[in-house]
Amino acid sequence: MNFTSSNPAMKRAFESVGYAQAGTEVMSLKGTINKSLLSLLLILLAASYTWSQFASGNPSVNILMLVGGIGGFVVAIATSFKKEWAPYTVPVYAVLEGLFLGGISAFFAAYTSGGAEEGVVDDSIVIKAVTLTFGVFFAMLFAYRSGMIKATAKFKTGVIAATGGIAIAYLLMMVLGWFGIDLGFFYGNSWPSIGISLFVVIIAALNLILDFDFIEKGAQMGLPKYMEWYGAFGLMVTLIWLYIEILILLSKISSRD
Repeated sequence: MNFTSSNPAMKRAFESVGYAQAGTEVMSLKGTINKSLLSLLLILLAASYTWSQFASGNPSVNILMLVGGIGGFVVAIATSFKKEWAPYTVPVYAVLEGLFLGGISAFFAAYTSGGAEEGVVDDSIVIKAVTLTFGVFFAMLFAYRSGMIKATAKFKTGVIAATGGIAIAYLLMMVLGWFGIDLGFFYGNSWPSIGISLFVVIIAALNLILDFDFIEKGAQMGLPKYMEWYGAFGLMVTLIWLYIEILILLSKISSRD
């Protein structure tokens, strides 16, 4: 069987992790779900703190976002290469990403409400983004469990190719931006720009199918217990990406009103 995933956090897992040793606990669906819920709770708590700092006008929110963004990236890389560290690094990753997400959510909320400089925060766009993110999550879970969408080899290859293409496009646009090249067609609120964001949201959503498949297959194979944390980590990576892309999409649509 092919256990490949387009999520880089998941993709490496089956390449280097063997079966759990006899007499030791193994990865389970229930354990992974519990750790995923705990990780999401940590994200929510950290995000709420950063959000409150922004709402109160505390300038330290920029530092919190910077620490969360850079720190989260470093911890994510470390977790990807040292999966056995997951029980310790994943909670740290969740807190750091929460700090970042709380800040960026507040900035989007303030921007779309026209109060970015005054610290005015209209949380309607964030509530919509969170609702849509979990709505997509449960829709994909239902599609996977019901067999409507199957993680076949061709499906995986397609999602991997699309995800890689998006990553390359983002990197290219970042480099072009450094040279002052206008990328309004991508970042603006034109219909082509909205269409691009919608496509990215769809690809991020399809990555959830591969994450579900990884977790299910990992439990069936009897991977080591710490892989429950690693499964939760991979799921978080996808959900965070999906949430940010939905937030961007909603902000583009809102700016057309």
